[in-house]
Amino acid sequence: MPPTVVLIRHAEAGHNLDDKSILKVTMIKLRDRNHAFNLPDPELTYLGITQCGYLRSHLQQNLSIADQITLVVASPMRRTLQTASYGLSWLVKRGVRIIPRAEWQECSNKPSDTGSSVSALTKEFPDIDFSDIKSDPEWPSKTGRYAYSKSAVENRGKEARLWLRQRPEQVIAVVSHSAFLRTSVAQARFANADYRVFEFAEGPEDNPELVEWKDTKERGGAMGRSPRGPQGVEPGEFDENTPSTAAAATGS
Repeated sequence: MPPTVVLIRHAEAGHNLDDKSILKVTMIKLRDRNHAFNLPDPELTYLGITQCGYLRSHLQQNLSIADQITLVVASPMRRTLQTASYGLSWLVKRGVRIIPRAEWQECSNKPSDTGSSVSALTKEFPDIDFSDIKSDPEWPSKTGRYAYSKSAVENRGKEARLWLRQRPEQVIAVVSHSAFLRTSVAQARFANADYRVFEFAEGPEDNPELVEWKDTKERGGAMGRSPRGPQGVEPGEFDENTPSTAAAATGS
């Protein structure tokens, strides 16, 4: 039987801040909002770390299947790995593994959405096994499977769902990014550190679809902080020459 999937967006990271807030946190003055996306693979902010505590408490107190999570999958970027480590810390302490999977990274090719080297990640997260990422010849470049194009991102979403559907675990948590989840996996928007719960629909096994629980769908995410209603690819979102869509295709 396919697993139940808890999809989580990472908590607030440096690129989610405005100009004044980034100046306070990083001492980098930006010319406009789009320059926030030039922060390379940003870490969580102080608020983001606090949000992880709220996420952890909400999961433990409100999600009946939270203690049944036996695998955590995370995009191999700092903000998602930190969210997984802090927000799901009680599971990690119990021995539940965090597996980094590159197909769950964010869509765009901005520095904020481009991963760090395996050597850097290994130093920062010594308890996580990056073997699969190390053997990936395309990581961390935004080429091939990870290219910033509608077809590549949609194929990644299909690959991610196929991998999950074939797993033996009953409940899996995944920590990923706003635009990737919206365009290619869940067709829903996620606020920072909010989550939604899904089951696999009956249908073709070569292109599995996820169906959201009625509870998290109607509430606007499990914590009630995310927009309601179906979402998807926005017009011009994958046109790199359209400045107005820069934020849409990133983890804003």
